[in-house]
Amino acid sequence: MEAQGFVHTTPRGRGRSLPFGAFEWLLAMRYLRARRREGFISVIAGFSFAGIMLGVATLIIVMSVMNGFRIELLGKILGLNGHMFVRGVTSYVTDFDAVASRLEKINGIVSATPMVEGQAMASSRSNAQGALVRGLHEKDLRRLKVVSDHILLGSLDGFDKGEGVAIGARLARNLGLSVGDSVTLLSPRGAITPFGTAPRVKAYNVAAIFEIGMSEYDASFIFMPLEEAQQYFRTGDGVTALEIKVQNPDRVKALVKPVADTVGPCCDVITWEETNRTFFSALQVERNVMFLILTLILIVAALNIVSGLIMLVKDKGRDIAVLRTMGSTRGAIMRVFFISGASIGVVGTIAGFLLGTLFCLNIETLRKWLSELSGTELFSPEIYFLSHMPAEIQAGEVAAVVGMALFLSFAATLYPAWRGASLDPVEALRYE
Repeated sequence: MEAQGFVHTTPRGRGRSLPFGAFEWLLAMRYLRARRREGFISVIAGFSFAGIMLGVATLIIVMSVMNGFRIELLGKILGLNGHMFVRGVTSYVTDFDAVASRLEKINGIVSATPMVEGQAMASSRSNAQGALVRGLHEKDLRRLKVVSDHILLGSLDGFDKGEGVAIGARLARNLGLSVGDSVTLLSPRGAITPFGTAPRVKAYNVAAIFEIGMSEYDASFIFMPLEEAQQYFRTGDGVTALEIKVQNPDRVKALVKPVADTVGPCCDVITWEETNRTFFSALQVERNVMFLILTLILIVAALNIVSGLIMLVKDKGRDIAVLRTMGSTRGAIMRVFFISGASIGVVGTIAGFLLGTLFCLNIETLRKWLSELSGTELFSPEIYFLSHMPAEIQAGEVAAVVGMALFLSFAATLYPAWRGASLDPVEALRYE
């Protein structure tokens, strides 16, 4: 062994391997290779490797998909709805242009857009369904990039001049409408007669069809000119709300007091966190629970490493006795079994990291392939609100998953390695 350079000789002539040297690595790798009578141990090592790999890959995939869900939904919701709303307490917001100008001077606010919003029944010759109607100026609608940059048919040219409306693609599909067709809107806010309030019914030409990518919005939103919306919903010279967009949506609470002081006690200030609190809280809870559940895969794989190494220690009792007799220290024996177990975890973690990353980068392609293979629609937009399956890989979370897998793998080797190193030569022979 000395001739091969695996050990060096001390003044007393005792052969000692270098810490984590070539001899310890060679011995550890040899223990992992399958022989006929040791095949069961290598099978356990293989299952441990597969468990670590699948656990890491699954955690990366699930966390990335959950992040993609949150980012996509947040982008769609905030891109269309804004970050804050100023609504009148008892009446509509009047003098809205002056109020919007004052609000836009507040540091941190990007824009303040007046709008009229109301619900109506949209109908055509073939179908009818509920819709959410918003009245905006053409310049404000063009500034709404999630709409203006995703026009499928028609255009927004001359939007303020005519009575044409822009409707979502799914709504147009459900009603059987195209550009140039007529959509009839029915609202309960009509004229007051001696027999009660008569519903207001009016037909509008479809000027544009847009597709945001969030099925719930594409199936319900209709945009019309602000002045026409004021007449249709009978708001007079006022608007139902001022929609505010800020530079940092996550710090919107810090702007509530400045906005409230600017608009006065006549209006309420509502943030996006308040209107969507239940939805995003449910996403966060689901994300945390999924992380805890999938972590169990890594724990099971780590326990497989423990059981495999304990069996390996028992099987190599005679080898331990020989090595101890030749002068190997307890530390050297412990390092050999540590390397054997840790190598499974390290290689499995690297393989899981690569598998999870590749899966996330090609997740939409894989979804389409599985849909064609199974003949079913996976990730239906009607259920999940998005037209594609998102995945957003965050380096911090991936590093946490990889670090946790490595920690569990290293921790799983400590007890079996210590057990093997604690055997004296005489006791080790009894394991045979």
